[in-house]
Amino acid sequence: MTPDSREPRGPEQISRNEIRKDAIQDSFEATVNAVGQVGGAVTGAVRDVARTLGGLASELFEIRDAARRAQDENRD
Repeated sequence: MTPDSREPRGPEQISRNEIRKDAIQDSFEATVNAVGQVGGAVTGAVRDVARTLGGLASELFEIRDAARRAQDENRD
């Protein structure tokens, strides 16, 4: 049997192509996992920024309303 033979070998011997395929597959899975984690982090950060800006807008409306009430009370 020659080294390039396509006859089945023992379970401990796999072809170079199989090793490459496994390495590519593992690399792809790791990349997809990392992209997913980054996407989750970005989504969480954007959600937090939106929530914070919404809270700021609410406070600014309350300040504006309080200033108007104070102005109205001092006109009398």
